[in-house]
Amino acid sequence: MARIAVGGFQHETNTFAPVKTPYEDFLVPGGWPALTRGEALFANVEGTSTPIAGAIAAGRKAGHTLVPLSWCMATPASYVTDDAFERIATMLLEELDAALAQGPLDAVYLDLHGAAVTESFEDAEGELIARVKARAGDIPVAVSLDLHANVTEGMVRDAALIDAYRHYPHIDMAETGARAMRALLRRLGTGRPWHSRFHKFPFLTAINWQCTMIEPGDTLRQMIDSLAANEDVTVAFCPGFALADIAECGPALAVYGAEQARADAVFEELRQAVEAVREDFAGTLWSPEAAIRHAMRADKPGPYVLCDTQDNPGGGGEADTTGILQALIDLDAQNALVAIIKDPEAARAAHAAGVGSDLDLELGAGTRQPGIHPVKGRFLVEQLSDGQTVGTGPMFGGNPINVGDSALLRIGGVQVLVTSRKTQVADQAILRHIGIEPKSLHILVLKSSVHFRADFQPIATEVLVVQSPGPVVADLASMPFRKLRPGVALTPVGPIHKETTQRGGGTP
Repeated sequence: MARIAVGGFQHETNTFAPVKTPYEDFLVPGGWPALTRGEALFANVEGTSTPIAGAIAAGRKAGHTLVPLSWCMATPASYVTDDAFERIATMLLEELDAALAQGPLDAVYLDLHGAAVTESFEDAEGELIARVKARAGDIPVAVSLDLHANVTEGMVRDAALIDAYRHYPHIDMAETGARAMRALLRRLGTGRPWHSRFHKFPFLTAINWQCTMIEPGDTLRQMIDSLAANEDVTVAFCPGFALADIAECGPALAVYGAEQARADAVFEELRQAVEAVREDFAGTLWSPEAAIRHAMRADKPGPYVLCDTQDNPGGGGEADTTGILQALIDLDAQNALVAIIKDPEAARAAHAAGVGSDLDLELGAGTRQPGIHPVKGRFLVEQLSDGQTVGTGPMFGGNPINVGDSALLRIGGVQVLVTSRKTQVADQAILRHIGIEPKSLHILVLKSSVHFRADFQPIATEVLVVQSPGPVVADLASMPFRKLRPGVALTPVGPIHKETTQRGGGTP
């Protein structure tokens, strides 16, 4: 039986976002297990939807010995600090050294995101894989990635194989980890490196239109499922994360297989399929006022789900922008809820005042982003919570969720779920734990871009993607890229990025 080390590091870095990611953010990550290392890893991820949980289950089912390293995940934000990355990399390598001291390893599995950027490394995952390879020697390193990975030459060079989520919303995270582990075991069985093909596509796509519950993502996902059904090839098609301003940003396709002809055939069929639907990676963006008026005029019951995509905490937003909230108040919307506004001070004031109290607040806009202002008014405290629950939906089911001390406030016909910590609102448990029944609302505003669809689209009368000011920009042609390689189209049909600039992109 094989002896395989397992560990991971997950962060999706929006280099245009206003707040960096320190080490502490990996200790209390919100909708995921906290940083863990050594033997505690197995218990801490068991029963969760994480890729490493799936990989562990698959390895154990096959009867192999798994050796825990370290694993962590933090909510997306701007650059991971060098301090955080070096501390995380050091502990993973320390665990790897300890594992090697106890005997030879046959392989390593890493649960990575693929779009992490640090203050010093554009390709943080490629750097980590290279360090693991240098330590572990000539044994295969298998990697699972997020669908939003910006797959790089470095990752492909040093990983024996790469698999990636196929669904967005990511309802197949544990499944992907299991699939990657099974592929690694087959790779070990052959005793020789697999053949691979890799291609970077010369355009960017906004995350909203990468969803696999709509086209063209649904068709591409079905193709991949069909072509890789026998698991004789491993396929990673990643549309990329365009808000990471790095040279190798953008969609990529990597295919691995024991047989060169088979890998080549699958690769070429998928490459041509992606090129054929390139122009379909686009969609309609609503202004806050137009979306709200549309829902208010509707003669069908709700909920009408308004996706506040540009303040999505899952893409680097801080969950504190107020554009849609202010528009709801100005238009006198009724039976409406905004989930969430992160404002720790307002949450503390509500807890101090108690249920039934009125508070004069300047709510939101705590990160002082340009053009974003707090909402001023008198709010009624309707409910209070410690913000802790467990996910129940298709993506976060079984995961611990902690948004900190929270309060349900009301101003006119609008309710606001105010939290102390940010999280993407992709699970109905975040609302239900404080007494909100999502189906009863007419207008429901969610800080999310796509993941909400897994749990909320089935109950939605209609979903509208709203463009309100925030750092998770949906119109990529407006972004001031300064590190992106020349020749890349900023949208599937948009302007070509000709040269780097000296502005934008955030500062490491």
